[in-house]
Amino acid sequence: MKKIMVNRFLEKKIREGINRLEKRDFPEQDLEDSWVSLVSHRGEFLAQAYLSQQHRSCGWVVSRKQVALDAAYFETLFKEAWDKRQFFHQDEGTTAYRIFNQEGDGLGGLTIDFYQGYAVFSWYNPFLYSLREELLVAFKKAIPEILGAYEKLRFRGAEIESQHLYGSEAPEHFTVSENGVRYQVFLNEGLMTGLFLDQHEVRGSLIDGLAAGKTVLNMFSYTAAFSLAAAMGGALETTSVDLAKRSRDLSEAHFRANGLSLDQNRFVVMDVFDYFRYAKRHSLEYDLIILDPPSFSRNKKQTFSVAKDYHRLVAESLNLLKANGLLVASTNASNLSLEKFQKEIEKGFDKRPHHYEDIYRLPKDFAINKKDESSNYLKVVTIRIDK
Repeated sequence: MKKIMVNRFLEKKIREGINRLEKRDFPEQDLEDSWVSLVSHRGEFLAQAYLSQQHRSCGWVVSRKQVALDAAYFETLFKEAWDKRQFFHQDEGTTAYRIFNQEGDGLGGLTIDFYQGYAVFSWYNPFLYSLREELLVAFKKAIPEILGAYEKLRFRGAEIESQHLYGSEAPEHFTVSENGVRYQVFLNEGLMTGLFLDQHEVRGSLIDGLAAGKTVLNMFSYTAAFSLAAAMGGALETTSVDLAKRSRDLSEAHFRANGLSLDQNRFVVMDVFDYFRYAKRHSLEYDLIILDPPSFSRNKKQTFSVAKDYHRLVAESLNLLKANGLLVASTNASNLSLEKFQKEIEKGFDKRPHHYEDIYRLPKDFAINKKDESSNYLKVVTIRIDK
């Protein structure tokens, strides 16, 4: 294993418990995909890690002890992660959740989701993907209950996006349960599956009464999972807006899986800012508006960045919210702290009276590194508009 002497800045990060490695941590190093041993400027062992380009990072610390990083080591990691989710395994009303979450479970660069007996691996960098066979052997030994598995390749340069890995193949479209609600998912169609599992607590709040008796507008709705949860929780009507034409069919499938009429649940294929203008012209108002945009998006008209433009969504929403209305503001941008996200929200409110009611972070199945705020990437706040 190659030995790398790190600078004092990186040494401090490692000692503080940070596992994510960045290119700026190695200003004079030629970074090749490999296992490495990181040592201080005094030659003291700090950690075992691997290097590989992954979005904003260039690798991960794996162990602060000198251990054999072999199949037996990874088998233990997978078994411990599986055992930590006993609550979810025993919940008959929820059959889709995360069973391995990157550094929160000891291996940054890999997530594994569970969909009613099937596993979906997401590989975030080429080095871990090169270890795929070894990791799969360890996973099968640790969790033999899995019926079959799929994989998503989420790193730049990957030749495919999705494929079947081993075992039985799932139906092309099938339903899973979450909080007692049925959602239709697809495990082998690109990088998405039809359901963002990290939002199950927020959907649970909509089911449990947050949306009861309300008119709901769901922006950037994707497959309208929030809208379905609201409808199941007693919403009077829902409107789901997304620019992707395919979203309408996927959204309707969720509602049909639960035997819900589409009469009071509308699906609009439109840019969200165009819909804000449309709704304002037609004097449409809502009791509850949900904002859950991608961190960055681009269409023919404009680009959108959560860090710079979220306040525009908030300001537009205020034009459509009824007195005492509720705004659910969400982002999964890991480079944006909760404090900075709230500052961006406040910019949209300007001086309009409001108060915060609830804050949601990642649910328990999405294990995090408590020493690194960026690993707890999900931020959802509910805000009440004061009369």
